[in-house]
Amino acid sequence: MNIPDNWAELVEEAHQKHRARAEEIETFLADANAPGDVQPVLCVPAEMKRQVARRARVCDIAYLADNLRGTPDIFREAANGVLFHSPIGLMLNRSPMAPAERIFVAWDSSEAAAKAVHVGLPQLKAAKEVTIGCFDPVMTEEMQGVDPGTDVAAWLSHHGCHVTLSQFPSGGREIGKCIQDRAKETGADLVIMGSYGHARLIETVFGGTTHTMIEQTDMPILLAH
Repeated sequence: MNIPDNWAELVEEAHQKHRARAEEIETFLADANAPGDVQPVLCVPAEMKRQVARRARVCDIAYLADNLRGTPDIFREAANGVLFHSPIGLMLNRSPMAPAERIFVAWDSSEAAAKAVHVGLPQLKAAKEVTIGCFDPVMTEEMQGVDPGTDVAAWLSHHGCHVTLSQFPSGGREIGKCIQDRAKETGADLVIMGSYGHARLIETVFGGTTHTMIEQTDMPILLAH
């Protein structure tokens, strides 16, 4: 590995920028009278996943700022740290504090989808309208039940949610695109869905619903795995 001659100076400069950014955020929190901890970490990209996951385990929800998309490796590692190594959900394309009046839940009866609905329960209970969308459901008792989505719709109704259940054919289109189209049709300002229902390697190599939804920037999403 080639190490530049001014390596020590570069590291010190990075530390100084890091400390300055942390102080800036601490000042912002203090001025807003908002309680919070700022934990700056300087590490190599390969360590990002572990560092993010460690802190996410004692948080309510994770949010990745939009400007992280400019560094795809860091964005991907941070997202994977939350989704695969912590118990919380990951919010993209909107602030976790922003209210969602209409929520679209992409439901396929999987463990990941169930985790996402549990993680998103506070937002779902506060929403005015919740739409459960099932795409190309397999209507067998062994798969998604004879009437897919009715179980989660009933559960959310018990929590006081105003729920509408819809089953959609994809027509052979990519499911991620279908989710976006249907969510927009319902006027949803948040999509809640499970992530990586298939093996992560398969979705990474061949693409998949999770990849499509993470890459898009138009629709706010809450993911869990």
